[in-house]
Amino acid sequence: MSRPGHTVPPGGRASFLGRPTGGTVPIYTLVWLRVALGILGAGDILGNGIYYHWYLDDYSGFTFRYFGFEWVTPLPEPLLSLYFVVGFLAGIAVAVGWRFRYTAPLFALSFSYLFLLEKAHYLNHAYLFVWLAWLLALTPAWREWSLDVRRDPGQWSPVAPKWSVYVFPLLMGLVYFFGGINKINYDWLIEAMPLHLWLERRSGMPVLGPLFALKSTAYVMAWGGMLLDLLAPFMLLHRRLRWLALALLLFFHATNHLIFNIGIFPYLSLVLTSMFFAPDWPLRFVRWLAHRSVLVDGWRKGWMERIGDRSPAKLHWHPRPAALVLLVGLHVFLPLRNLLFGSDVNWTEEGHRYSWRMMLRSKQGTGFFRIVDVNTGREEAVLPADSLSEDRYRKMVTHPDMILQYAHHIRDARARRGQEVAVYGNFKVRLNGREMQTYIDPEVDLATTEWSWLRPKPWILEEARE
Repeated sequence: MSRPGHTVPPGGRASFLGRPTGGTVPIYTLVWLRVALGILGAGDILGNGIYYHWYLDDYSGFTFRYFGFEWVTPLPEPLLSLYFVVGFLAGIAVAVGWRFRYTAPLFALSFSYLFLLEKAHYLNHAYLFVWLAWLLALTPAWREWSLDVRRDPGQWSPVAPKWSVYVFPLLMGLVYFFGGINKINYDWLIEAMPLHLWLERRSGMPVLGPLFALKSTAYVMAWGGMLLDLLAPFMLLHRRLRWLALALLLFFHATNHLIFNIGIFPYLSLVLTSMFFAPDWPLRFVRWLAHRSVLVDGWRKGWMERIGDRSPAKLHWHPRPAALVLLVGLHVFLPLRNLLFGSDVNWTEEGHRYSWRMMLRSKQGTGFFRIVDVNTGREEAVLPADSLSEDRYRKMVTHPDMILQYAHHIRDARARRGQEVAVYGNFKVRLNGREMQTYIDPEVDLATTEWSWLRPKPWILEEARE
């Protein structure tokens, strides 16, 4: 006989679903997340290795580093190539639940290292994935449907602490919500920019091309995207609206994947969106498949026989509430910190990263550095386009912190040759299709300028608007 509120799978034991207590919920969405993150992360690590390391060789020579993580540098060969292989294998190990307590931290460390290797490769979903990987490593996600449990059934548990399941939809809800908040700006809502520019470039596509060429299409997508992002987390919390939200988000992410090259983000978002549904939905899906597939039914019965009637393993670790409050507080502060600078974040980039400001501006730039020998007064021009890949140059000329870092790189390289130089930036940038404007004060010596975390940078010139 099953306990109240506890469903016995047809032809199986009640223990296959488990008996959630007041502090636990079924573990199955956490297991699903483990499998999905392992596969997506493994593919991303290997894909970055193939493209950026073995094809473009982006990690040789100078790299843009995150402030505070300047000590993270590319490994020498063959260790760097070995890292990409090990990171890939760690992701697969996480997905199948092999030695999870060791491979999960290794996987999180591998993805964090990839993220920190090159600031020019920054993507919002990569930053999100770093958080997800470390949080996953703290959960008991290996205790069901894993090679660890197959090897040692004593580790089995069909339930997990509530925090370990619900922290992931909470984080995705913040991503959606602040993604919507950030879209409430003049360019996005009043001008439908830069969405109109991007859609126009797809006007040659069959069937949808003529629709993308219309300015009205850009307005519908701009306002629709803003409203969906704002409302999605609340709709997903409502049982009756949940399926409508899922349908709208499926369409939203499929459209983004069609128009933009944003890697694994659509898949990652949908996986995290599925965490808003009942924690046992993957189990119910497996049971549904088992009724229609002899192979799945045989696997399910074999797994239940291996588990037998044993009691679930005890779950010992529970975080302090203060840790969860700190986590939420950090992810609320970071998207709002741009308000400290009093500038247009789309122009200055102050407070852009880690803020879920996704696909909100189109920027193009060009420029060079003017080098002045302090002792002789001799001047020369340094063209960063000559030594950087096209993608890294394009990112650098539109990001003041990267312009400053490259100026310091020039300063340090000349100092090693015994030359003291002043470094001035001559850069122009276009934002959302407007005219090119001077970006960096050409009279400020960047060699003696230091980056400030929370103070405005007067050497970044304001955009002039008509």
